[in-house]
Amino acid sequence: MAIFTDPIREYTGFGPGDAEWLHLLVGDWQMVADLAFADLALWFPLEQGGYVALAHVRPSTSHTVFHSDFVGERIRADLRPLVEKAWESQTIERSGETNWTTEMAMRVEAVPMVRNGRTLAVVTSHMDLSSSRMPSRLELTYRQCAYDLLRMGTLGLWPDFATPTGSRRGAPRVGDGLIRLDVDGIVQYASPNGVSAFRRLGDVETLEGRSLAEITTSLLKDRRMVDETLPLVVTGKMPWRTEIGSQGVSLSLRAIPLRDERERFGALVLCRDVSELRRREMELVSKDATIREIHHRVKNNLQTVAALLRMQSRRMVSDEAKQGLEQAMRRVATIALVHETLSQGLAQSVDFDELIARQFRLSAEVASPAHVVRTERSGFFGELPSDFATPLALVINELVTNAVEHGLADRTGTVWLVAHRRTGADREELLKVTVEDDGVGLPGGGYDEGLGLQIVRTLVNSELGGTIDWKPRDGGGTSVTIEMDLTKNQDP
Repeated sequence: MAIFTDPIREYTGFGPGDAEWLHLLVGDWQMVADLAFADLALWFPLEQGGYVALAHVRPSTSHTVFHSDFVGERIRADLRPLVEKAWESQTIERSGETNWTTEMAMRVEAVPMVRNGRTLAVVTSHMDLSSSRMPSRLELTYRQCAYDLLRMGTLGLWPDFATPTGSRRGAPRVGDGLIRLDVDGIVQYASPNGVSAFRRLGDVETLEGRSLAEITTSLLKDRRMVDETLPLVVTGKMPWRTEIGSQGVSLSLRAIPLRDERERFGALVLCRDVSELRRREMELVSKDATIREIHHRVKNNLQTVAALLRMQSRRMVSDEAKQGLEQAMRRVATIALVHETLSQGLAQSVDFDELIARQFRLSAEVASPAHVVRTERSGFFGELPSDFATPLALVINELVTNAVEHGLADRTGTVWLVAHRRTGADREELLKVTVEDDGVGLPGGGYDEGLGLQIVRTLVNSELGGTIDWKPRDGGGTSVTIEMDLTKNQDP
């Protein structure tokens, strides 16, 4: 929920935690709006006089009375006296029926939010009375719960900093199911959705008049899996969340203790059936595990192929055949390295900097067994999708091997790998990769178009959608530059 924060930042009268308390209020007051069947607005004083609207929330249990957003606007003249009275008295003030428009009459309440004896803001509740009828027991209970929560706001007891603020999927709302408890944890009222939720767990009796803790305990089949926060939630003693499961059904529970100046007098427990959400999450976890296992097996199979190629090369009499098998082995090992990295995480992307750091050194060492070749790497690749990382790793492997075998040609030297990633004018992700060596440089007509360079050109043009350019390096040697647009290679 957004909050208009400029007046709060400029206000110097706040103590430690006051601004955070108001943000916590706005983050959780959808529950109050739903219980009250009313729009809520948060008002804050201005230095030049009057009040400004910091936030506004509409109920999901009934229609709104304000169709236009007035956050950031100053208070209307006819509402200002009620807000000022609540600010000064630090008690809830209620107006009579007031005709705000020609379409409806509203009941307005002004609730001061008081913390450490100081009024920090005023919440106004606007309820439509134009379609008034005899309220049901559900409506009466909901409105009483809303009043109790707002009354706690005047005492600085709600919102509670102990309330979890995480956005866990499946957090219950008022419409999902509400249970009101007395101080002993006995159910005073359960909404129809709340009753249905516990029936799905296996409880076929009425909830009212029974201990929610005993009901919950009787439904749990596996006591070893019980959350240690469960007893404090189902008794309403702490403002926490928990989750229970039975017979394939999962319920998310959230408790809101109700207190006055002296003691806790009851609690609200919101409940939501999250069985389908948890089932989908388990399916995703299962799919992720399956994908990781596939990558792991592909890596193992590729390593087996590389080992077979190595064994076959040892049996070759011809040096040319032996060299060809060794090159094929290195290419297979490069692909296996990408799959090994993918098998260690959930995402279908690769930290290419970590991957290429090992591959870069390995490629140079394997291609130069008889002499020392130094490797230097700089720049940033970042996260790359797996279908992009594999061809790019192969291209770099071929270029480094080519630089060592042809550029350095049995001499000591250095191979550099430089990456530069940036955002283009049209917000596209551009990557520039340069492989350089300080060797003998390009032959007169350039390198012969052997299998390695054919592989490089094919991968750069068809798989990476980029361009490649060979040129002499300043200071001697060869410089190969690849430029590509990562955006074009991302899945839609």
